[in-house]
Amino acid sequence: MNQQTQTEIEAAAFRRLVDHLDSRKDVQNIDLMDLAGFCRNCLSRWYQEAAEARGVTVDKESAREVVYKMPHEQWKEKYQTPR
Repeated sequence: MNQQTQTEIEAAAFRRLVDHLDSRKDVQNIDLMDLAGFCRNCLSRWYQEAAEARGVTVDKESAREVVYKMPHEQWKEKYQTPR
């Protein structure tokens, strides 16, 4: 497999993961952390770090918006449950 194809496959898998997390708003970040050792915030931080490693500045809130598909504060108001 060439590098371009691998990158495209990895990008497609990332988008599918983000879509899957978006379809499971009932699953809270704490639950993801307990079960999988990462959460939506981790994924957005990894996105931000990957961008910065390539010389692209992405702020924390913009990275979170990619993963949450809306501003993080809006997602918290709509979907985060009290613990």
